[in-house]
Amino acid sequence: MERKEELLQDVVIKFAGDSGDGMQLTGQQFTNNTAMLGIDLATFPDFPAEIRAPIGTLPGVSGFQLHFSSDKVFTPGDIADVLVAMNAAALKVNLKAIKPGGKIIVNTEGFDAKNLRLANYPESVNPLEDGSLDSYELIRIDVTKLTREALKDFPELGNKERDRAKNMFVLGYIYWMYNRSLSNTIDFLQEKFGKKPSILDSNIKVLQAGYNYGDTTETFTTRYKVEKAKMVPGTYRSIMGNQALSLGLIAVGEKSGLEIFLGAYPITPASDILHELSKYKNFGIKTFQAEDEIAAIASAIGASYGGSLGVTATSGPGMALKTEAMGLAVMFEIPLLIINIQRGGPSTGLPTKTEQSDLMQAYYGRNGECPMPVLASSTPSDCFDAVYEAARISIQHMTPVVLLSDGYIANGAEPWKFPTQADLPPITVNFKKGLAEDEPKFQPYRRDEKLARSWAIPGTPGLEHRIGGLEKQDVTGNINYEPENHQHMVNIRQAKVDKIADHIPLQKIDSGPEKGKVLVIGWGSTYGAIKSAALQLQAEGHAVSHAHIRYLRPFPRNLGDMMKNFDHVLVPEINKGQLVKILRDQYLVDAKPYNKVMGVPITKGELVDVIKKML
Repeated sequence: MERKEELLQDVVIKFAGDSGDGMQLTGQQFTNNTAMLGIDLATFPDFPAEIRAPIGTLPGVSGFQLHFSSDKVFTPGDIADVLVAMNAAALKVNLKAIKPGGKIIVNTEGFDAKNLRLANYPESVNPLEDGSLDSYELIRIDVTKLTREALKDFPELGNKERDRAKNMFVLGYIYWMYNRSLSNTIDFLQEKFGKKPSILDSNIKVLQAGYNYGDTTETFTTRYKVEKAKMVPGTYRSIMGNQALSLGLIAVGEKSGLEIFLGAYPITPASDILHELSKYKNFGIKTFQAEDEIAAIASAIGASYGGSLGVTATSGPGMALKTEAMGLAVMFEIPLLIINIQRGGPSTGLPTKTEQSDLMQAYYGRNGECPMPVLASSTPSDCFDAVYEAARISIQHMTPVVLLSDGYIANGAEPWKFPTQADLPPITVNFKKGLAEDEPKFQPYRRDEKLARSWAIPGTPGLEHRIGGLEKQDVTGNINYEPENHQHMVNIRQAKVDKIADHIPLQKIDSGPEKGKVLVIGWGSTYGAIKSAALQLQAEGHAVSHAHIRYLRPFPRNLGDMMKNFDHVLVPEINKGQLVKILRDQYLVDAKPYNKVMGVPITKGELVDVIKKML
């Protein structure tokens, strides 16, 4: 049978099904396969909030979106070219996210009367039969039946066990459609199930059956191919945000010579940092799963006081519980990293959905005047550089630092050209070894040119001292309640944070002219959408520029002057307008917000529309 091959520039696929259908694994395997071919990509896993919603219901739908291209990719795509829907609920939830004329691949068994009822379709309505999908290319496959047939020679497996392999059939078919090899997934299965031959062989058999189904079905006449992307030469790997962040902490330990201690309490979507770092004891990493959020940060503070770099990772609800201890760390003036992987709120809110709503919490969410530097990562691979820089600032300026990421960054993936040790800037650690010549008695709050106090390890002869949460007398560190001293210490703690601006890079324009009509300022995970929108508008001849802020407190010294070079400033955020308020306050600039709080990322298309209206 003659097949034709069509060359595509980019493709967006959305895998969707019940949370037990293995769509996350399917998406991850196709992602790894794509990355190995040198094709650029970005992903967006979309988890259900419920641990196990009822099978077949709308709240139980789990999705994984993947955008891959022969050009540079910055977002997981606004709208999908292909939807794989394993049941009626998956179709209903995701139909609005498919472009007209796109492909919809359905598992027909997932559209029986029971599944239609669970998905809240009206009685006797079946979208596969009523013509509502006529504007799409509908590909019907009875995945369940074909999976069971492929496993008929495995009598030890019941239908329940056989049905768990449905995702492998879908993956095999998609591999055929996009002209891919099965080898990397077979290697994965052998590594995962090597000691369970029945499970290993059945999954491989179904994977091959899905591929062969595409190869032997006469109605499928076209296969597709996306060429390798033109990327900077180097060694790449696919990386998710929490993985990159964990590797960045390991790099901090190697370059600084400090032991890294993570004290954490499990919370979505930060738990993977604890899981990942626990694998690296051979690098001197210590991980401690505390009984609660307060114990987690308290243990990290103790580790930093003892000469390690204390780290704690959490999400918004955990940040709320850590605030008293964060104030203690500010009063101690010791290095500490507080990592917040933001999620939808308030309260427990949307645990598996993304949001940028904790910036004000990072700025002001503590009692008293309690300044702390705040940084933000912008993409999965950027988490490595962002946490490395946060640690450098924390160590060299003797201050706790908040690093913001979010669920989209944490669970999304992209290719990463990883650095060698030689590529990383040094992190110098200067423990105080003894008394200075003009220091008859240790003065724990004596400061250097950065206004940072010395880091004295308990037990060092001659450097005996105590610290605590009560206000300190300047230089001596003795408890002091005098009004003038409190005013002075409040001022100097703020001045120390402000002075960090002298030791960070100036803000750069990411793309576009230095002066123009519209400057779009972003932070965090809006990076890809803003960059894509700006590049499109620049290609159309518009004077639009994009700046993305990593250093949120203090801001780079030139940020105010940069904004004055543009007629309009737009600040897109996945919140109700937080950075825009801070920019207006500090620079008296008429910045305009664009806000979306739906648990999903801002898209390129909506930003293009907003910017065009400003133009």
